[in-house]
Amino acid sequence: MSIPKKGLFVVGELNVDLIFNQINGFPQLGTEIVANDMVLTLGSSSAILAANAAAIGIPTAFCGAVGHDAYGDLVIRELQAQGVNTDFIRISEEHSTGITVVMNYEQERANVTYCGAMEALRMPDIPWEHIARFKHFHISNFFLQKGIRADITEIFQRVKAAGLTTSLDLQWDVSNRWEFDFRACLPHVDVFLPNEAEMLALAQCDNLEASIEQLAPYTNIMAIKLGQQGSLGIQGGNRFRVKAFELPDYVDSVGAGDSFNAGFLKKFLENAPLETCLKFGNLMGALNTTAAGGTTAFRCGLGIEHQIKRLLPNGC
Repeated sequence: MSIPKKGLFVVGELNVDLIFNQINGFPQLGTEIVANDMVLTLGSSSAILAANAAAIGIPTAFCGAVGHDAYGDLVIRELQAQGVNTDFIRISEEHSTGITVVMNYEQERANVTYCGAMEALRMPDIPWEHIARFKHFHISNFFLQKGIRADITEIFQRVKAAGLTTSLDLQWDVSNRWEFDFRACLPHVDVFLPNEAEMLALAQCDNLEASIEQLAPYTNIMAIKLGQQGSLGIQGGNRFRVKAFELPDYVDSVGAGDSFNAGFLKKFLENAPLETCLKFGNLMGALNTTAAGGTTAFRCGLGIEHQIKRLLPNGC
C-alpha cells in the first residue's frame, strides 16, 4: 500500500530580520539618526513562507543552513513554534547565521543583508532520500543562494522526476546580473511566483506585457505579484487579475510577497482554480502587513481563521 504524499518541502535561505520602524530621516555617512521602534524576528523569504504556510495548515518541512549561534537558535525555535519540521536544517560550524537589517519608510524600505550560512547550502545537502514523501517543493530567493544556483535546473528536474509539484520565487538579484536560464529551468516549475519588478528585470523589458511575452512560453503557471494592484495569474491562454485587499491597520510590508506565496500554494495544493489561488494569496499578503515583520500576523491560528472568515465570508 502506497503512502500518500503530503505537505510542502521548502529549500531556502535562513536569517533573522532586524527591523527599524519610525525612523527620523535617512542615514548619511558620518551622521547618526534614530529609529523609534525596533523588532528582531525570523526573516528570510523562504522561512517566512514556510512559517506562514504551516500556520495556515500546510504540513511544512525546511531544508537550509544556519550558524551555530544565537541567531541560528532563534531561527530554528521560531520555525518550530509555527509547526515547521526543522529536521533538515544544517547547523554550520564555519559560518554565522545570516541577518538582514530592514529600514522601513511607510510603503518602502531599504535592506542590508549579511548572507553567512545561507551561501553554504549545496545540492547534496537536499535530503533526496526523503523528497518523495512530500507533495510540493518550493525554492525562494534563488540569487542569494550561491551554493545551489548552478544546479537549479537539475534540482527541479530531479524533484519533478520524484513526482512532486514545484514552485519558484526568484526574488531580487542584488548583483543586478539576472543570470538565470529561465528557458531551461521554468518548464520544470509548475508555479512561477515573481513580482512585477522582478519580471521586468529578468526579461530586460520596460513594461509588464513585454516581459510576459518573453517568459510565458516557458512557464506553466505564472502568479505575478503587483503590490497594491493585486495579482495577475497566467496559465496557457487564460488570464486572471485579482484586486488587492485593503486593510486599515497597515504596519509594514516585510514578507508580504512570501505570505502571498503561502496563501497561493495552500489553495494550489487543494487543487483550487487559479483565480481562487490568487485571491487567497492576496488575502494572506494583506494580513501579513497588519503586524511588524513577516510572521507576527500569523502567530495566532484562531486569529487568522477569524480574519479569513471576516474578509471572505463566503469562502474563496
